Amino acid sequence: MPIVAFSRWDPLHDLIALHERLNRLGVDDTPGWTPAVDLYETPDRFVLSLELPGLSREHVKIEVQQDALIVRGERPVHREDAAHYHRVERGHGAFARSFALPHPVDVESVAAEFRDGVLTVVVPKAVPQQRRVDIQ
Repeated sequence: MPIVAFSRWDPLHDLIALHERLNRLGVDDTPGWTPAVDLYETPDRFVLSLELPGLSREHVKIEVQQDALIVRGERPVHREDAAHYHRVERGHGAFARSFALPHPVDVESVAAEFRDGVLTVVVPKAVPQQRRVDIQ
């Protein structure tokens, strides 16, 4: 009798995977790999952390618009010509991640830090400007 393995269906996992695929539709480049990301929001900013081991600052570009944050980069392929690889699990090549931001941001105040293979991008939210209009 054949052995059948059952796995528990996790609708949240499927929803997250679908969301990531939809996010990639708006990016021009087809990613060669997808770095792991954490994105969270506080009352005054968005914070994005990407795992980019083996990359340097020169391999990564960050673009910020009023409603989107885009991170692009490339992990170069380093292979020895005479080597016979038994397993290649680390992603190589170009990647692009795009994140829609649900609140206008202060583009001029965006800051990024790259430490221990983790890129952290802090995107402050824009403060709504108010102006009092004098009546003449």
